[in-house]
Amino acid sequence: MTARVLVVDDVLPNVKLLEAKLTSEYFDVLSATSGLEALEIVQREQPDIVLLDVMMPGMNGFEVCRKIKEDPVTNHIPVIMVTALDQMSDKIAGLEAGAEDFLTKPIDDISLFARVKSLVRLKVMMDELKNRENTGAMLGWNKSEDVPETFVPSNTSILLVDDNEKVAKRVGQMLSEIATITHSTGGENVAERAREKNYDLVIVSLSMRETDGLWICSKLRSFEETRHVPILVVVDDCERGSKQLVRALEMGVNDYLIPPVERLELTARARTQVRRKRYSDRLWENFHLSMQLATTDAVTGLYNRHYMNSHLETLLRHARQASKPLSLAMLDIDHFKPVNDTYGHAAGDEILHEFAKRIARNVRGVDLAARYGGEEFVVVMPDTVESDAEMIAERLRQTISNTPFTLADGTNINITVSLGLACITDGILTTADLLERADSALYQAKHDGRNRVVIANAA
Repeated sequence: MTARVLVVDDVLPNVKLLEAKLTSEYFDVLSATSGLEALEIVQREQPDIVLLDVMMPGMNGFEVCRKIKEDPVTNHIPVIMVTALDQMSDKIAGLEAGAEDFLTKPIDDISLFARVKSLVRLKVMMDELKNRENTGAMLGWNKSEDVPETFVPSNTSILLVDDNEKVAKRVGQMLSEIATITHSTGGENVAERAREKNYDLVIVSLSMRETDGLWICSKLRSFEETRHVPILVVVDDCERGSKQLVRALEMGVNDYLIPPVERLELTARARTQVRRKRYSDRLWENFHLSMQLATTDAVTGLYNRHYMNSHLETLLRHARQASKPLSLAMLDIDHFKPVNDTYGHAAGDEILHEFAKRIARNVRGVDLAARYGGEEFVVVMPDTVESDAEMIAERLRQTISNTPFTLADGTNINITVSLGLACITDGILTTADLLERADSALYQAKHDGRNRVVIANAA
C-alpha cells in the first residue's frame, strides 16, 4: 500500500535514513527539519502519516503533534512520535498529545513498515468517511459536530481477553475508572460473543496458552459487527512476540503494549483508541442519516422518487439476468385535491403521512414503497408474479378504503385509492417502460370509476 509520509527531524542524516527506508518500500516521502516547516507541509500537502521526532529546537514534537490534532482539517492524520529516549513519561506525553504510536531509535525496519501500513489503512477509511461527509455538506446535509469526550464506566465498554487471571485482574483494575470491563479467558467463540455487544475496545493477549490471540484478532476483523472495533494487543518483547506483532498489525490491529503493562500508558492508549472509534462512529452515523434524508420523502417517510428510480434499475437488471418476475404497482389517491381545498394542506399532509404508514405496514420486507410525487405512490415487488402482485395490490386498496382517515382535530375522512399494476414482459426493456405500463393501467382504473386495481395486460 503506497502512501505519502512526512518525516520530521532536525538532524538531516536521520531524515535521509528514514527517507531511504520508506522509499525502498515505495512510499512517497516528504521531509521537514523543524516544527514550523512540518506544520506548513501538513496543511499544504495533507500527508497520509507523519513520523515526528520529539527532540527538536524551537517547537518540539509534542507541540507539533498537539497542533496537528487540534486542527479539524488535519486531526485525522496519524502521527508516530520518534525519539532516542525510552522514558515512560515521554510515551505518555506523546499519547496525550494525540499521537497514534511511539517508536524508539534505532528503529526496527519490519516494525516501522508494519506500523506505517497499519495506520495508513486506518487513515484511508477515515478519509473516505470525511469525503462522504464533505460531499453531503455540499448538498446541504448537516456535518457531525465535535462533542466533549468523557470516559466513564457507564459509557465505555472494553472486552479483555487473557487466560492469565492475575494479569487480567490487574489490567481490569487499571481501566476500571474509565470503562466497564468484560473479561474472557479465551476460547474459539470469543469473537462470536463479541458480535453480540458493541464494545468500544478489545484488548487481546497474544501470549495465551490455550487460545491463539491472532486467530481472535482475525475473526474480529472478519465479522461485520466487529470489523471496525479497535483492537489493542499485549505482546511479549521477544523474537516470537515481534513476529506476532507484525502479523497483528498486518491484519488490522490498531495498537499494542509490551509487558509489564503500565497504568498511565494503558489508560492513554485505551482513551486514544476509544476516542478515534467514537469519531468514526459519529461520521458513520452522520453519513447514514444524511443518506436517509437524501433518499426519503420528508412528508411520508417513504423512499423518494430519485431513490426508487435508481433502485428499480438495479432490480430490473437483476430480474432479467436471473429470469425472475418483477411487478410494480402505481397508486394514486382518489379525489385528493378536494381534500386539500376543503381541509387545508396541513390536513392533506396528515392524510399522506397516514396513507404511507398503511402502505408500509401492508407490503413485504422485500418490497419497496416510494412516493412518486404529489399523491402518487409506487410499490415495487421483486420476484413476484402477476397473480401474487394483484393480491398485494388489492390488499393495499382495501387497507386504504376500509378504514376512515382521522385528522388531528378528530375529523374522519373516507379515502380511496386507484392502482395500476404492471409486470415485466419481453416488451419491457427499461424502467421507463415498466412505469409507463403501470401508469396506463392506473389511468384505466381512474377512467373505470376509481377505487380499483387494473392490470396493465388487461388494460
